[in-house]
Amino acid sequence: MRITQRVKKILDGYESDNPGTKSNLARILMEGKLGGTGKLVILPVDQGFEHGPARSFAPNPAAYDPHYHFQLAIEAGLSAYAAPLGMIEAGASTFAGAIPTILKVNSSNSLATSKDQAVTASVSDALRLGCSAIGFTIYPGSEYAFDQMEELREMAEEAKAAGLAVVTWSYPRGPNLDKTAETAVDICAYAAHMAALMGAHIIKVKPPTSVISLDAAKKSYVGIDVSTMAKRVEHVVQSCFNGKRIVVFSGGEAKDLDGLFNEIRGLRDGGANGSIIGRNTFQRPKADALAMLAKIIEIYQGKA
Repeated sequence: MRITQRVKKILDGYESDNPGTKSNLARILMEGKLGGTGKLVILPVDQGFEHGPARSFAPNPAAYDPHYHFQLAIEAGLSAYAAPLGMIEAGASTFAGAIPTILKVNSSNSLATSKDQAVTASVSDALRLGCSAIGFTIYPGSEYAFDQMEELREMAEEAKAAGLAVVTWSYPRGPNLDKTAETAVDICAYAAHMAALMGAHIIKVKPPTSVISLDAAKKSYVGIDVSTMAKRVEHVVQSCFNGKRIVVFSGGEAKDLDGLFNEIRGLRDGGANGSIIGRNTFQRPKADALAMLAKIIEIYQGKA
C-alpha cells in the first residue's frame, strides 16, 4: 500500500503507536475516493441499536439487510464502515478485505432510562473479523461518564497492543446539559479534547453551534471567533492537540441536501478530517445516497 506524504504526516502525530496500529490507520486513510488526501467519509450503522429498526431502516427497507451497508460504502468509495458486532458478522466473509471496518464495541438503546452504554463486543471480536479499529462511545457529562472512560481505557489499551486503531464517539449529555448545551462549541471542544486525552486516534463529535454553554468558560471565549461553522470547527480541531489528531463530525438527523452540503463545506473549511454520516445516507434510496456521497466527496476534494 502506497502512503502519501499527507497521510505520513498524520501518522507522525501518533508517536507512541506500534506499526500494526499505524498500518490500520493508514488503511483507513488510504481507502476509497478520498484515499491519501487526509480526508475521510465513514458510514456508521449503529442506529438500529440506538433508535430501533423501524426508526432506522423503514424509510429505505433495503437497509434492513446488513449486506446493503457494506455494498453502499464500497460502491460510494468511502473510507470505512462502522457497525456493531452482528452487522459486521453478517457480512464479514462476503466482504472480507473489501473495505476497512470499525467494530462498535459499546451501544445504548432508546428503551433505557440511563445515559449509559453497554459493552457489546470485544477486541478479540474485532481481530477475528479483520477490523481495522474499534469504536467506543463516551458521554461526557453523564452520571456514568467515569465508568465509560475506565472501560475505554481498558479496551483502548488492549486494542492498541493488538495493532488496532481506536475511534471514540464523544457525545456530551447528562443531567446538567440540555439539548442546546450538547452541541455548544465550548462543550464540543471539551468533549473532543477529552477523547484526545484518552488516546483516541479518530475522534467523532457533533458539528458545534455558536452557543457558549459553560459560565466558567465564557471569559475564555471572548477572543475566540465562533461566528461561523468553519471557525467553530477550527477551534474543535485545535482542541485536539492542535490538529495532531483525526477529527470527524457526525451528520446527525436527516436534513435537506443543501443544508447538509453547506454544513460539509463549513467542516472542510474549518480543517475537519471528514464526516461520519449514517441516517442521512442509508435512509435515502441507494441511487440518491450514492449521488449525495459523491457530492460530499467532491466537497472534501475542494471541487464543490
